[in-house]
Amino acid sequence: MQQNTASQYFVLLIITDGVITDMDQTRSAIVNASRLPMSIIIIGVGGADFSAMEFLDGDDGMLRSTTGEAAMRDIVQFVPFRQFQRAPREALAKSVLAEVPGQVVDFFRTMKLPPPPPPPDATTNNTIAPAPAAPDSQASAPSAAW
Repeated sequence: MQQNTASQYFVLLIITDGVITDMDQTRSAIVNASRLPMSIIIIGVGGADFSAMEFLDGDDGMLRSTTGEAAMRDIVQFVPFRQFQRAPREALAKSVLAEVPGQVVDFFRTMKLPPPPPPPDATTNNTIAPAPAAPDSQASAPSAAW
């Protein structure tokens, strides 16, 4: 995928209730994906042992494939749902999305991709124009005195 500007970024959401059965392939796929404009969010549901998911998260160090190739950047965020079962929904959303903004910025900076230019019809001062004034009810009524 070739981009000239920072115009596209993708988020893959995986909701799983099990453990990884093909860890070597998964590690290699994540290392390869670390060069793409994407983040991977994994939400673990249920009582399974999610230690492998936490390993993929890469918070304890850069993830490596089985051949030793390091990921270009950390793109995985793992969140165990059971930690949020009694919490407000906003807490889960905050945790799930916590790393995405930094991952987006990190990717575009690493790839030296500038933001796309604003659309031609965009205003340059980023202000909202005031709403047109409501018609004055007296101004539109016929005047009694000329």
